[in-house]
Amino acid sequence: MKYIVVLTDGMADETYEVLGGKSPMESAEIPLINDLAAHGEIGLVKTVPDSMAPGSDVANLSVLGYDPEHYHTGRSPLEAISMGIELGETDATMRCNLVTLSDEEEYQARSMVDYSAGEISTEDSRALIADLKEQLDGEGYTFYPGISYRHALVWDNPDTGVSLTPPHDISGKPIREHLPKGENADHLLSLMQKSDLMLRHHPINLRRIREGRNPANSVWFWGIGKKTVLDNFEEKYGLKGAVISAVDLIKGIALAAGMRSIDVEGANGTIKTNFGGKAEAAMETLKEGAEYLYLHLEAPDECSHQGELQEKIHSLELIEKQVIAPLIKQLEEAGEEFRMLILPDHPTPVRIRTHTSEAVPYVLYDSRNVKEEDTERTYSERKAKASGNYFTSGPALAAYFTESKSREKGE
Repeated sequence: MKYIVVLTDGMADETYEVLGGKSPMESAEIPLINDLAAHGEIGLVKTVPDSMAPGSDVANLSVLGYDPEHYHTGRSPLEAISMGIELGETDATMRCNLVTLSDEEEYQARSMVDYSAGEISTEDSRALIADLKEQLDGEGYTFYPGISYRHALVWDNPDTGVSLTPPHDISGKPIREHLPKGENADHLLSLMQKSDLMLRHHPINLRRIREGRNPANSVWFWGIGKKTVLDNFEEKYGLKGAVISAVDLIKGIALAAGMRSIDVEGANGTIKTNFGGKAEAAMETLKEGAEYLYLHLEAPDECSHQGELQEKIHSLELIEKQVIAPLIKQLEEAGEEFRMLILPDHPTPVRIRTHTSEAVPYVLYDSRNVKEEDTERTYSERKAKASGNYFTSGPALAAYFTESKSREKGE
């Protein structure tokens, strides 16, 4: 028996007049997913507790069955695990984005043009981080290179009472009210301003400008936290688990939970990712003995953050055609019994280009228990709400999906 979660990051959205009053999910050509809904179960699940911000760290922990109110210590500590960063007892780590800010003379007067610096390549970004590291490491701060625009800063400071804003939350907005706040926040702001002075005329950025690309002209810190410890997934659910993702956050959760983290060549977390390679890796991982597979697909979320409505719709269609369809075909041809759960971690409406906390729609299909077809039971935000099925938390749905002892739905 195989348990497969297809996590379509940020898929849930709002309705738009330009789509005839439909959401991206309702507009996408996804006949297979709708067929799974017609023969399965749909509903809503509240993945983000009301007391917490709707980050992918919180929401993915929740969907994997880890109560974020108990386990969550910050986003960057999970990414640090994937990056091989060993954190000490007094260390705090934070995400260090390479971003594009507008070019006003006063740093505080600038706006967030692009939280990803044009989805900067890993080759370019690592060269920039290496130069920043050479010049700015010291006095308790250490830069670590990551992938594309996603990097890390480790701060030897037991006090993490600093307030930091995710850059994708303020796309197109002035940064003045979103700069680091709290005790010692001035140290982080100083690093950001120094990075601007170093990066503004860096040869890599001058080349990027000539090529019509956004320059990575500043760092931006967010997602601060201390070392994270998770219970072992196999001991928790009695299943050998594996994760396939392009992003360090999800890989870090996997490693912290004692699950296998599978890398796929060409997987980059965007709509240009290697969807087919992920599907092939998923099937191979299941053949190798994984009983639970968490297949994370970042593209819908990235499209939302960039404000790309049609691209988001296209990403859902690509996921069905290049990931879900071949995976189900191979499972059926192999005679494998399976339960498949498809859902986003949180909504990311294109209109606001950031995450929200509303409950998200899920579809659950069980090859052993194919329900009588109901063509009205399609997969969308509205249909899921109308179903009346509702889980009050991600762990509640995870227990139900994996058929563990705690199988009761939330009231």
